[in-house]
Amino acid sequence: MSVLLDHLPELWQGLVVTLQLTVASSIGAAVLGVLVTAMRVSPVGVLRAMGTAYVEAFQNLPLLVLLVLAFFGLPEIGIKASPLVTAIVVISVYEAAYIAEALRSGVNAVGKGQGEAARALGLTFRQSLWHVILPQALRTVVQPLGNIIIALTMNTLLAGAISVVDLTEEAKRINLVEAQPIPIFVGVGLIYALIASGVGFVTGRLERRLVMVR
Repeated sequence: MSVLLDHLPELWQGLVVTLQLTVASSIGAAVLGVLVTAMRVSPVGVLRAMGTAYVEAFQNLPLLVLLVLAFFGLPEIGIKASPLVTAIVVISVYEAAYIAEALRSGVNAVGKGQGEAARALGLTFRQSLWHVILPQALRTVVQPLGNIIIALTMNTLLAGAISVVDLTEEAKRINLVEAQPIPIFVGVGLIYALIASGVGFVTGRLERRLVMVR
């Protein structure tokens, strides 16, 4: 335990980077996931096909491969960004596929009569999706979305492969100096568990509140 206290500043710095990755990537994935969901339920066949292709592609590609390709490949075509920004963008694009799939299942759970009623009131597809369908769909998928955010948090440790010094990477560096892997990585594992528990607690409370509002 003392080894963790001795290196508390480094661990704190790594934790801050992990939280930055988690929060920024979650926001990016949520925005992109909503857009992909809109494409997948669009009345335009081409958009539906593009949305489906996006989800199928990114759900079947390893995140680590995407991170490495982006880190080394994008500068070759003139697109330069810091490792942190690159990791945030890639994780956002990757996790958006899972968020889109969860939201689509929520949209499918909304009765068809809701969309028909919205169209009868003169709402456009965008208006009915944004104001009628998505709010109801979101209530049914709060817990699955929370699980995706937890998985995203765990996936952030892969950013170390492209030189992002997050919590896990700091733990590796400390272990190289102290050679005490068990207390170091058990401590870091507990921190990740606390983050996951926090996300689970928030989504659980939010789900119960939305059920009461329904």
